[in-house]
Amino acid sequence: MEIVVCVKRVPQIQEVDLEIEGGGKDVKKDMLAYAINEWDNYAIEEAVVLKEKLGGSVTAVTLGGEDDEEVLRRCLAMGADRAIRVEAGDLDLDGYVVSRVLAEVIRGLECDLVLTGVQTDDDNLGMIGNMLAEHLGVSHGSVVTGVEVDGERLKIRMELEGGIEEVSGIPLPAQLSIQTGINEPRYVSIMGIRKAAKKELKVLGLEELSIPEEDLAPWCVVEEMTLPPEIEGAEMIEGDAGTVAEELLRIMKEKGVSV
Repeated sequence: MEIVVCVKRVPQIQEVDLEIEGGGKDVKKDMLAYAINEWDNYAIEEAVVLKEKLGGSVTAVTLGGEDDEEVLRRCLAMGADRAIRVEAGDLDLDGYVVSRVLAEVIRGLECDLVLTGVQTDDDNLGMIGNMLAEHLGVSHGSVVTGVEVDGERLKIRMELEGGIEEVSGIPLPAQLSIQTGINEPRYVSIMGIRKAAKKELKVLGLEELSIPEEDLAPWCVVEEMTLPPEIEGAEMIEGDAGTVAEELLRIMKEKGVSV
């Protein structure tokens, strides 16, 4: 089975105090640490597991600058066979543009299955997988927690609301958006990364993809980004049930809430 996995290098923003850059359209990232997107890490592991069971190869693809090759080297160290980086330059990368460029790369490859993560750590959008499937004209599954291959079809488990799972059968070729927890991503050693550094990493320019200029125009543009306003901490109401209820009603009336 020939598998393509789309991955992204993202800033680690969970435990830092973010600041807005001067233009007001993004956060300052020069002092942030970067790593492979968590969901993508599970996707590359799932691809390697399928390759080990069924044979074939795994190709990791990313869209970005030279620094983004770090995540591709990690994918190679985990077991991917090839890596491709598309030079983004000063392209305005919204979900549509990213999916359009990645789809054009994938069209040039032998591919039975495309894997992405469900979403990204930085902007929390979860649209790339579905858009890829639409561009490529293939079947797809979202929030996938299990994959079994049966000939020319896949049996997949998908996470629904409330902890419910759905089991579906879809034909190949297909695109799947992988959920965290589907597997246990393997440990990547420093030695493994050093060996991966010797593997071929192909770099493509946008001009090599022959994408019409109008398809590289973003559909979504950030006009302004602001931090949440600072507010006072939560007020703890103590007492028996009657006292607490009376105090809640008083507060709600003060805030103009109809009761």
